[in-house]
Amino acid sequence: MKRTKFLGFLMLGLILAVSPVFAGGGGQANPGGNVLELWTMFTGADGTTFTEMVETYNATNPAFRVNHMPITADELYLRLQLAVASGSGIPDMAVNHIERIPLFQEQNRIIDLAPFLANSPIRRENYNQRAWAMTQIGGGQYGIPLDVHSFILYVNWDLYQRYGITDLDDGVLTWDEVRATAQRLRTMGSNTIPIGLTWLRPMFLASYAQLGGTLSNDGINPSFDNPTAHRVVNNFLDLVNSGFTQQFGEDTWRLFLGGNMLYVPEGIWMFNDVRASGLNTRTFDFPVFDRNVKGNWTSSHQFTIPTRRNLDNDRVAASLQFINWAGENSLAWAHAGQVPAHVGGQRGDFPTLPQAFLAAQNEELKIYGYKYYGYAVESLDVVLGDMFFGNLDVGTGLRQALQETRDRIETSN
Repeated sequence: MKRTKFLGFLMLGLILAVSPVFAGGGGQANPGGNVLELWTMFTGADGTTFTEMVETYNATNPAFRVNHMPITADELYLRLQLAVASGSGIPDMAVNHIERIPLFQEQNRIIDLAPFLANSPIRRENYNQRAWAMTQIGGGQYGIPLDVHSFILYVNWDLYQRYGITDLDDGVLTWDEVRATAQRLRTMGSNTIPIGLTWLRPMFLASYAQLGGTLSNDGINPSFDNPTAHRVVNNFLDLVNSGFTQQFGEDTWRLFLGGNMLYVPEGIWMFNDVRASGLNTRTFDFPVFDRNVKGNWTSSHQFTIPTRRNLDNDRVAASLQFINWAGENSLAWAHAGQVPAHVGGQRGDFPTLPQAFLAAQNEELKIYGYKYYGYAVESLDVVLGDMFFGNLDVGTGLRQALQETRDRIETSN
């Protein structure tokens, strides 16, 4: 047995021993009765909004009330794996990211919803078709989308107008325009930082997808150590070396909210911070290499029903009732910065919200479907910062991430 696999089993045993979900007394995930347990990764401000949505649903006096348990994403995925494996403490519903569902389906962690949908109020035509279709696997339906959420561009509009910038007059920002504007700001003696580097994973993935990059050529083996990936990383490395970004270790988002940065890529889910700061901003698509090829890294929160030995059809039906209600009433979720996947969430004042332009997009939404996506991006997370800021050779970093992904795939199998 490999040492990594042995350590994995050891860690599993320790978690089973100490976790309140699996140990006796308290923290039982599925309380039974007329309460449905729902696990999500909504632990921030979005979690507050989602809990309020659940409370509103419970106030309608449904036959089954919902208990919302927010858990950080990494912990949720681990706990869900262990719960299904042990057959104990399994929630009735769990929100998963769309990229994780192909592997979870293969590992039999989630059930096929297709047999239950005909007798539920859920209808495919009410949902974002791209987000719906990507969880159709082998003729089954393994997820129901709550939203699509993208990594886009925020612009300090006061600075944009003060310096007479015209980059976005056509609605698209190219990396060449970023460099030209950065040079102009330098010539003017401005201390404004031209562009910030924030969450490096989606910054890499958005650019990589724009250029046609895939994480795997055959759907199994990772293949992201290639000239396209090198070009993407070197683009950001050049911005850093040119002095057009923040310094290593600086808080990019704080610099932007403080009015010291012109452009910053960030998630739509961060808009509540912007609203609270009072900063005058506008939002656009993520910067591009070619103005004719847009591409925003995008994910989707999907409702799933975990696998259990004795499936209760009444509880599944009640879960689907809630999922449908959440979609129809997801305008509140839009006000948390998301793009609801259900048409019900795109009514009212949704068209006035800064992320509303994403609702009409299709090919611009770069959603990865690689079943080992989690292994790949977590391996990339380890090296992207050092590569972007010149602390690690690009080739060395990509090879390291590729090998770590391979090792994790081998261990998991």
